Amino acid sequence: MRALLLCLTLLGLPALAGQMINDVTGLNPIEVEQVIAPTELEQIIEAVKQHSGPISIGGGRFSMGGQTATVGALQIDMRDFDQVLEFSAERREIRVQTGITWREILEYIDPYDLSPQIMQSYANFTVGGSLSVNVHGRYVGEGPLIGSVRSIRLVLADGSLVDASPSQNSELFHGAIGGYGGLGVIVEATLGLAENSRIARESKVMPLTEYRAWFDQEVRGKTDLVLHNAILYPGSFDKVRAVSYRSTDATLTELLRLTPANRSYHLQHAGIRLTSSSHTGRMLREAALDPLLFRGKLVQWRNHEASLDVRELEPISGPDFSFVLQEYFVPPQQLERFVGELARLTRQHDANLLNVSIRHAKADPGTLLAWAPEEVFALVLYYRQGSSADERTRAAAWTRDLIDAALACGGRYYLPYQIHASREQFLAAYPRAPEFFALKQRLDPGYKFRNRLWDAYYSPFSSSSLAR
Repeated sequence: MRALLLCLTLLGLPALAGQMINDVTGLNPIEVEQVIAPTELEQIIEAVKQHSGPISIGGGRFSMGGQTATVGALQIDMRDFDQVLEFSAERREIRVQTGITWREILEYIDPYDLSPQIMQSYANFTVGGSLSVNVHGRYVGEGPLIGSVRSIRLVLADGSLVDASPSQNSELFHGAIGGYGGLGVIVEATLGLAENSRIARESKVMPLTEYRAWFDQEVRGKTDLVLHNAILYPGSFDKVRAVSYRSTDATLTELLRLTPANRSYHLQHAGIRLTSSSHTGRMLREAALDPLLFRGKLVQWRNHEASLDVRELEPISGPDFSFVLQEYFVPPQQLERFVGELARLTRQHDANLLNVSIRHAKADPGTLLAWAPEEVFALVLYYRQGSSADERTRAAAWTRDLIDAALACGGRYYLPYQIHASREQFLAAYPRAPEFFALKQRLDPGYKFRNRLWDAYYSPFSSSSLAR
């Protein structure tokens, strides 16, 4: 440890020893050996070369199950590694250091009337974190983030610097994106951009039984639609509000190009408090609050909607509770079946489910840990759980039952959240995981890059394989 501290000091890196790392839920405190905050590529390379023990990689720490840390690791906090390295408005692409947030990218490219091709719903996340979990958003006709990635650059376990793209080091490209920091440190990314168009909001309430046919008729293949999702109301689980944003030349009703960083979300916060308080609160949200939120005409810039702040969901955690996410992916024809199971299991486990957002994603182009090997509907669950041991046990049981339901529908579950799945469920949902593990053993034979996700699913595989 002294040798590493000396090395980091010589590199000009701040190094804090014995720190506790947590994520946005507050449910996963992990004591790491040290935290470093690099600003230069060489600092990352040397830290990886010099450190013989475990290394974990963190950004905004919005994952919810310890995916950015492991006990006793050297934690590389990427948030100060945040520069724009190259930009071309003509080619519609930007090359960045991966500690940069999407908000910072939006501020950089907005004057050129450009927008990220694909990103998640909130702009607080770092690019590296988004790549590591292979995020998706509400963008019509798009799928996982990898669909907008031209290339990446990684620091591997031996300190080597490697470029990867769909055509160069393709296996590494498709393993590192969605690989949760298991193969190396993604230090640079070149991302595709799109036009920052004016968009007009449309909203329509309908029975769930009509939604899929309506989607096929009104959303699928519509090139003038930019964003779409549906809100499934968890009280009855039989009604949705479809929300779309269509390109338009209409006069703006929102003149600001980006969402203000100090924007008030008091109405959304009131909705969360109301919805989480009781069944009556959930009914009032559907009957009164959402009609208020979606009333009237809204015409804004695409970047204004893209720059939403996760503060909209605060408070995410407190002394005895957290608001937590889960996500499940099912083939479109299985949507109603899975929602039926979701309703049954939510009631059976008395889960405090506040919101379900239904998104659509086209098939993944080939990541080893693909959550969308085919076209899917994604169901994002937002719920409140207590932080006591009993409440965690109840949440875990509900989650495992939901995973089984998704698997029975030919679907999958998402990995950035609480690590409740059994090893058998993980392997059933991610059948190419052994390929990813074999690649990791080849690139990282000493199991240097670790976090709680890989401690749960890769470490037993690695130990058993090495023992043979």
